[in-house]
Amino acid sequence: MNKLYKSLIYENQVSLSVLETTALVQDAIKIHGLNDVSAEILGGFLTATAYMAGCLKSPEGAVSITVKSGDGSATLSVSGDINGNIRGYIEGAEGGLKGGTMTVIKDDGFFRPFVGVCELKAPDVSENLMQYFHQSEQIPTAVAIRVKVKDGVCKAAGGVIMQLMPGCSEENSLKAENRMQAFLNVDELIGNVGADGIMRDFASDGPSGEPSAYLTFPRYKCNCSRKKLEAVLLSVGKTELYDILKEQGKVSVHCHYCNTDYNFFEKDIEKLFSGD
Repeated sequence: MNKLYKSLIYENQVSLSVLETTALVQDAIKIHGLNDVSAEILGGFLTATAYMAGCLKSPEGAVSITVKSGDGSATLSVSGDINGNIRGYIEGAEGGLKGGTMTVIKDDGFFRPFVGVCELKAPDVSENLMQYFHQSEQIPTAVAIRVKVKDGVCKAAGGVIMQLMPGCSEENSLKAENRMQAFLNVDELIGNVGADGIMRDFASDGPSGEPSAYLTFPRYKCNCSRKKLEAVLLSVGKTELYDILKEQGKVSVHCHYCNTDYNFFEKDIEKLFSGD
């Protein structure tokens, strides 16, 4: 089961997030038929997006991460909402990502969406996410996200992320920095003890010996639907749609996120514009 724990540790001066996303990544592999390299790359960004979606505040909140490789050979797009619905796709990254840019768009439903862009410094999503938070949000953030895929099976995926709260003491900042060293191979920990086990390892002031945590369950879910696409087709216009029908015999719309084809035939188009 996918899990996202969020808690405050070290005198409530450090925000802690622990993710287990093995099932989420496996769903992506199944939907897109990914090779191991592409699965690990996409899985890392799916995990990062699950974390960022879990930090949203508004019911209309949403976040997306788009990556374009420097040589133009690969693209990746992942998005998520406040309800933990995460989706994504990757193209042309069978040999890995070769530089490029990462664009993050966060819409918390209050004002204009926040957009942050940074250069990809490494193939590892952890380093790129830390760079994003440092450059675009000016929040000291330590990230350990790893995904292990072998022969089309996600063995383990997840991460540990710590952010310093405003006014964090030097002592607690150092504690967090030292504690993060234990998560360099976080995929192994996820595989062995899961997110539950990692949370149990954190000392707290609570009577149970565990930090008080908020738990949510992210999942791979696309928000497309035939009804939504009907609205898009209406905006295209009847004349253009009938031209496509004449040429191809149907109007096809492909959703990259869930790898689904929606086909609309002449009777569907007629019904669409009749208002029935």
